[in-house]
Order: sequence, then structure tokens, then C-alpha cells
Amino acid sequence: MDADPNWKTKTLLFGSIIGALTGLGAAYLLIQQAERQGEQPRIGTGEGIRLGMGVLGLLKRVGELGQGGG
Repeated sequence: MDADPNWKTKTLLFGSIIGALTGLGAAYLLIQQAERQGEQPRIGTGEGIRLGMGVLGLLKRVGELGQGGG
């Protein structure tokens, strides 16, 4: 057994913070790009689907961590 009984809580907290910071960074980059172009950002259906598939791929890779051989 692990020496730290709170490892699940710490993992969830760490993942939440990393996710929030990543989302904030992505939104900031989107805003910067929109300001350079002088228009509001518009994300179309195709872009949304590609983004969603990318996120699912990332989650799959994270889920494979620690399984060895990945």
C-alpha cells in the first residue's frame, strides 16, 4: 500500500489545477490571435470536432501512463 493515504485527493487537485491553467492558457492564446486579426474568435464545427478529438487522444495517452510499453 502507499504511504500517503491522500494520494487520490492530491492527484485530483493537481489534475484540476493543470487543467484549469491549460484552459486559461488556450483561451489567452485564442484572444491574442483574435486581437491580431481584429475580429472576434469564431470556432466552427469542424474545428470543434478536431479539438475534441485531440483532447480525447490526450486523455487516452494520459490513461496509458504507468501501464508500461505505452
